[in-house]
Amino acid sequence: MASPRAREGLEQARYNLRHARGSLDLGDYAWACFAAQQAAEAALKGLHLSRGQVAWGHAILDLLADLPSGISVPEGLVEAAKILDKYYIPTRYPDAHPAGPAARHYTLSEAVEAVRLAEDFLAFVEAHL
Repeated sequence: MASPRAREGLEQARYNLRHARGSLDLGDYAWACFAAQQAAEAALKGLHLSRGQVAWGHAILDLLADLPSGISVPEGLVEAAKILDKYYIPTRYPDAHPAGPAARHYTLSEAVEAVRLAEDFLAFVEAHL
């Protein structure tokens, strides 16, 4: 049984994913990408907590690498982490791109993929709790 803090991490991940889907529906693709990254991050931090670990940082790739050795991480999730990690900073800052606000630099297809990848992370974590 997962600890209350671990369950809270997964609950927050679900809220973040809901926010990503809502932003997708609004056409706010940069924010959908960021919220998807946050969903995956929160889910993984919940998994760490369920195993008695404290996880720091925001890099999903590092959170995967720091999971206990008994948890097998599919290569597809490693690749997904590399994609979602790219959405942590530049989706939010107006000076992260050569010109114009971040909101102008993200596409529907990127946002749809980000949401799908976040869903994969939540499913992975739920299977291990």
